[in-house]
Amino acid sequence: MEAAVEWFPTLTPGGAYDEMFDGDQLRPEYRRLQETLEALPATELRSRIDTLATSYLDQGVTFDIGGEERAFPIDILPRIIEMETWSTVEAGVQQRVRALEAFLADVYDTGRCFDDRVIPRREVTSSEHYHREAASVEAANGVRCHVAGIDLIRDDDGHFRVLEDNVRVPSGVSYVMTNRRAISSALPEAIAQHRIRPVAGYPQRLLAALRAAAPAGVADPTVVVLTPGVFNSAYFEHALLARTMGVELVEGRDLECRRGRVLMRTTHGLEPVHVIYRRIDDEFLDPVQFRADSLLGCPGLINAARAGNVTLANAVGNGVADDKLVYTYVPDLIRYYLSEEPILANVDTWRLGDADSREEVLDRLDELVLKPVDGSGGKGIVIGPAASRAELDRLRAAVIASPRGWIAQPVVQLSTVPTYADGAMRPRHVDLRPFAVNDGERIWVLPGGLTRVALPEGELIVNSSRGGGSKDTWVLAGQGRAWSSPSAPAPTAPESPPPVSGPALTDLTSQQQQQQQQGASC
Repeated sequence: MEAAVEWFPTLTPGGAYDEMFDGDQLRPEYRRLQETLEALPATELRSRIDTLATSYLDQGVTFDIGGEERAFPIDILPRIIEMETWSTVEAGVQQRVRALEAFLADVYDTGRCFDDRVIPRREVTSSEHYHREAASVEAANGVRCHVAGIDLIRDDDGHFRVLEDNVRVPSGVSYVMTNRRAISSALPEAIAQHRIRPVAGYPQRLLAALRAAAPAGVADPTVVVLTPGVFNSAYFEHALLARTMGVELVEGRDLECRRGRVLMRTTHGLEPVHVIYRRIDDEFLDPVQFRADSLLGCPGLINAARAGNVTLANAVGNGVADDKLVYTYVPDLIRYYLSEEPILANVDTWRLGDADSREEVLDRLDELVLKPVDGSGGKGIVIGPAASRAELDRLRAAVIASPRGWIAQPVVQLSTVPTYADGAMRPRHVDLRPFAVNDGERIWVLPGGLTRVALPEGELIVNSSRGGGSKDTWVLAGQGRAWSSPSAPAPTAPESPPPVSGPALTDLTSQQQQQQQQGASC
């Protein structure tokens, strides 16, 4: 019988940590999975891989690149994380979110961290995402980061490190749920042989956190998901979360503000809205306070939130904590606010506002990775060893012109996991985005999160816009510990959005379509 799959465990690029193989030795947590794959006939495995590749496009599990709708690639081989390792990741993410919550509450209030010189005031107030309009705007339970996505990588020693923080409108959790469903169908034999912690309960956890953030005195709050619209790359996720939470999916034109309260247009007339899980960037949210030309938000939302009549989740102004310059101070913020040592370390980083650091980095541009501090989705990143001389010259000029706008890091290889490519399992680089939900009482971390994989050989940027895909992420439960999925139904793809030429979209101008595409960035 023809071998089902050929493995290349020793061809790990650049000596990066391989999560499945230690040299040519299989790591214990992957033994059953390898046995399952090798027991399948080659034709059967390839058939399942082909079915998996086409199923997402058929279901509408897509993302948008330059106006073109594409399926989000999923690899058949899942990533496995053992319980002990996950416990460290979980504790580290919870610690980081607690510190970021304290930091955001502080910088939009008394600013103790400035007075105590933990972080310079100018580093925060000069951030593109610092909004004075956010002062005194908070949820009834004091939570600002209702949802956080903390991007992690595994270094050459196998230790998880934080690559960046996402507490504005982090996206990708829909792929966590749909990936699990897809792999359960593609590899039922492997699923049956492992004790895997479930992910299907995420919508219920999120809904509970949103309801807990409702304005004081509201016994049965109305929650909505606010989307930029069908042209946004994450629209699939917005629709899926609204449906699985059992709440309305709305656009800005479905809402209006009257006397400091937010109302939703329905077939029964106007109804009050108490919590808005908004998937729109700050600058498009309220044309009264931010971009006057925004067609995505609703005039008056900020004043309604300031009056305590509606909760915006996540809070306006959170983006200052996503700033990659502020990221360099987070270990100090953990020590300052929590009196704890960081559980998860940052990647080593140079702040280019410091003259000595800048001089060193400018001498080593061809060795380092430079990132714009306000970038997202891999945009603007320059990998020195892969850049041309002309690109490095432009980068040098940009850094000299705006040192605060850049950070520098060493080239971190990212760990690899075997991935089906060119008819064999070959090592490809991955990162991990665990999602944390804060209900004000505890921070719950979704077991596993989103593993993004750089599909081109040698590629270090995992974002979908650079040809990246994803893997199902299995967190193993300990022996004797039972984990069962909640009674909620497994998520399925939402109904397809109406076609661009359909009647529902005939009143959308090209400006509205363009704003929908750029209205949510994480």
